[in-house]
Amino acid sequence: MPELPDVTVYQERIAALLGGHVLEAVRLTSPFLLRTVEPPLTALHGRTLRAVHRLGKRLVFEFDGELFLVLHLMIAGRLRWHPPGKLVGGRIDLCGFDFAHGTLVLTEAGTKKRASLHVVQGRAALAQFDRGGLEVLDATGPQFAAALRRENRTLKRALGDPTLFSGIGNAYSDEILHAARLSPVTLTSRLTDEEVERLRLAVVQTLQAWTDRLRQEVGEGFPDKVTAFREGMAVHGRYGKPCPACGSPVQRIRYADNECNYCAVCQCGGRLLADRGLSALLKKDWPRTLAELEERRRPG
Repeated sequence: MPELPDVTVYQERIAALLGGHVLEAVRLTSPFLLRTVEPPLTALHGRTLRAVHRLGKRLVFEFDGELFLVLHLMIAGRLRWHPPGKLVGGRIDLCGFDFAHGTLVLTEAGTKKRASLHVVQGRAALAQFDRGGLEVLDATGPQFAAALRRENRTLKRALGDPTLFSGIGNAYSDEILHAARLSPVTLTSRLTDEEVERLRLAVVQTLQAWTDRLRQEVGEGFPDKVTAFREGMAVHGRYGKPCPACGSPVQRIRYADNECNYCAVCQCGGRLLADRGLSALLKKDWPRTLAELEERRRPG
């Protein structure tokens, strides 16, 4: 799922390319994408795009007359910019936003169509899409600590909770926790004040560094390589590869549709975290430390 760095760059490039231009038409190819009826989607036709905002992981397109188009890309939704005359209707195309100088196409790969589009009238209507999470790049130390300690959760779940923190998901939470040298399963209630501040600095530095990096990659173009797995990440998507800090193999915990990647040495003092499926299967045979795991892998 595109997270704060990716959504921010989408926001900036869409505003630069389309801000002040008239939306001529919207070509909707998936009936499941649009989740509202009133105002109709056609109410946006002929209106000027005044601004583009980020609301958590959502993009908000602001048009004349306080009409707002709210887009959530979910996991596989992506945006593509094409010259005028682009045909919309391919297998992964969900809709096209036609402007005089080009078409912004929303695509979604995979069989599960989860991306959503809402059209609402007035700024007050946007409140329903605000999950209430803290905007971490603008937060003070006490504000961050209060949000983190609001509920007693593991750090991995707390960082990815949109009601606590805005814009952080599975990928960047892995990177943040590695930068902070903290275990993903540590409970928020057990963190010292020093660890909380270390985590806050890791959040700010990680998200800002990746936002700046993506800006540089895109330049004056349009982001067409939005992915959760990027070259240069420390642990996310790098299971089995060497940790850039200590060289030990990156480990993972698999759960539901996601996995958590971490370094056992840098973040857990060499201790392996229990994978819910494998540890239940292996029980007493589950290795407790990275050293034990490496010992078992050696040929007899």
